[in-house]
Amino acid sequence: MEHSKAMSGLFITFEGGEGSGKTTQINRLAQTLTAAGHKVITTREPGGTPEAEKIREFIVQREGGDWSSMAECLLLFAARVMHVDKIIRPALEEGKIVISDRFTDSTRAYQGYGRGFDLAKMEELNDMVLGGFGPDLTFILDVEPKMGLSRSERRLAAEILDAAQTEDKFERMDTSFHEKIRQGFLDIAANEPERCRALDATQSIDDLAEAIKTAALERLGA
Repeated sequence: MEHSKAMSGLFITFEGGEGSGKTTQINRLAQTLTAAGHKVITTREPGGTPEAEKIREFIVQREGGDWSSMAECLLLFAARVMHVDKIIRPALEEGKIVISDRFTDSTRAYQGYGRGFDLAKMEELNDMVLGGFGPDLTFILDVEPKMGLSRSERRLAAEILDAAQTEDKFERMDTSFHEKIRQGFLDIAANEPERCRALDATQSIDDLAEAIKTAALERLGA
């Protein structure tokens, strides 16, 4: 698979189920790497560009629509190609470190393992759209689904505010769906051990941040 090795920057992604604490760890790593003198940008999927943020509303909002797994997959890759072309590739070519909250692994886990879209077809689509482009380093934050859902900030906010439009479409799905997602992420980590680091997301924030920092600095040194 073509990663960003041909470019001078480094592409790092964070993956995991709901409530795994990705946002906190992304911010911690960005601060650490910036303090070390690196130019860092953080972004998210689906999103990152105005076009992709519009697509995000269709996919993650509670009232965003009843899309099939194939339709969701196509929407995600449409958003992703804009994200890569407008944000990620240019930053990598400038020697920056790009840290993204989710990338293609989330599509594999959610739409593939979770919703049953054919994984072989998804890889064909990935190759066609992105030419196999992917991250250099991926942190998969693993948490048991019931625990993750119980601490999901979006779900808690929705319960408190009773918001009509909230990004909790997937959090509201049953536990078996989230178990499939978790297995998907663990399979991805096992299949690509050089790229992926599966980490226990239930450990303390500081311990998790230290493990992430160590792995990121090792990759940068390599």
